[in-house]
Amino acid sequence: MAITSASCGGEMLRTGRAPVYLVIDSISARNGAKDGAEEANLHSDVLTIVEVTINGQTVRVPTVFDDGGSATFRIEAKNQDVATTALNAVTLTRYHVNFRRTDGRNTPGVDVPYGFDGGLSTTISPGQGATVAFMLVRHQNKIEPPLRNMINFGGLGFLSVIAEVTFYGRDQNGNEVMATGNLDVQFGDFGDES
Repeated sequence: MAITSASCGGEMLRTGRAPVYLVIDSISARNGAKDGAEEANLHSDVLTIVEVTINGQTVRVPTVFDDGGSATFRIEAKNQDVATTALNAVTLTRYHVNFRRTDGRNTPGVDVPYGFDGGLSTTISPGQGATVAFMLVRHQNKIEPPLRNMINFGGLGFLSVIAEVTFYGRDQNGNEVMATGNLDVQFGDFGDES
């Protein structure tokens, strides 16, 4: 009996006290410099040359765009024999983006961009999914090292990272829930169309 109680306690600590799980069905990214569709991985341009007309002259202007993402969620009951109610709805309140390299060199501002937090206000009701938009790479990330150092192929030519996005929320009883999704991100000063 003591072994059974210990294992249940361990699972409760790992998944939280809420009677539901937060499940990420999909996570994708969108290059902010292009109007393209969202994809499972991101080619993030650290600097984009944009043509604008000023006083009748076409001028090429270096521009920094942020990159967005979206995630589709659902909630599932931990005990499938118990019906969910409105109290089991989960309200997402924030997210955290962390960048990491697979070679272990992960010093923020040197090897990888700084991580950051963002706010959310989306409620997911039982039996219904929800899609949430979030910021994956901020302007600020692109004007700080190591991404700033990549402009005009300075420093690294390309930087491959995993963006780990953790979403946090609470059910309507105040129990905390969280879920993490990952995306591949390739940073570079990619060629621009003129």
